[in-house]
Amino acid sequence: MKKQKKVDQRKSPEPSQITGNAAQRAYRSSRREASKMFTTGGLKNKGSGSPYTKNIKPFGTDKYRFEEVLEVDPEGFPINDELEPQVWRDDSLKPMISKRLMKIAEDFVAGLPFPVTIKDVRFTGSLANYNWSEYSDIDLHIVVDFTELDDNKDLVKEMFDAKRLRWNEKHDIKIKGYEVELYVEDEGEEHSSSGIYSLMDDEWVKHPEQIDMTIDLDTAKKKASDIEQQIASLDALYERGEFEKVIRHVDRIKNKIRSMRQAGLDTEEMEFSPENIAFKLLRRNDLLDTLTKLKYKAYDQSMTLDD
Repeated sequence: MKKQKKVDQRKSPEPSQITGNAAQRAYRSSRREASKMFTTGGLKNKGSGSPYTKNIKPFGTDKYRFEEVLEVDPEGFPINDELEPQVWRDDSLKPMISKRLMKIAEDFVAGLPFPVTIKDVRFTGSLANYNWSEYSDIDLHIVVDFTELDDNKDLVKEMFDAKRLRWNEKHDIKIKGYEVELYVEDEGEEHSSSGIYSLMDDEWVKHPEQIDMTIDLDTAKKKASDIEQQIASLDALYERGEFEKVIRHVDRIKNKIRSMRQAGLDTEEMEFSPENIAFKLLRRNDLLDTLTKLKYKAYDQSMTLDD
């Protein structure tokens, strides 16, 4: 009598916290095809959800590091001859767009559990400049006086950051195909941008200038790839159950990204600096979102008690 093959009824393993997002999955196949270029271990530990064996051994060259598979579209960083015509008309924000963005800002403030006076609402970022592209977001900054809430501005900033991050996670609003990203900034805070438009005054606070500049995409790619490798290294920590260490490293990497971007914005190149472009590469490849979700996941696991 022929023996029947036993059906595997084991629960499928949870996908890797690092390689589970869309961008990482897109290039994971490239790592499979050239696994020996990245590690001598290859993809033997698939059952754990990790892309590598437990002990990763470099192939011995930097030529085939993660930057070789980081998704980079050189055409995604153009310097255009005009402001985005769907958004701007005669050097002013189109009235319907301005009205809609003001409504979004007012609704956000109205949803807060405490009264806040809006000092201004400002449109900034690449869509308020000549380096806009299909990847751009509408950076909408609500300007308030932090001291109206508390003299501890750092505490107020943390509170507003939590509120606006929660808002951005819950909503997916697009204006002319561009996602709206909400921020809250303190009145008088210096904002490093070469293009800032006041919705309340309907005028430029800082008008962008057309410049002849070449973006150093190679340097930006290297900086982004360095951060990407640090993020990928957290996968092994998560697999080993070192959740508190994961949380600490996520915070460290986030601070590094924040400092890197600010350093670039403080240079003459500002938005066109390699550091700011590296930040955009990380965001476009979903790695910033991956970091945030990984921290939440690691926290949940650290607080979980098995039966």
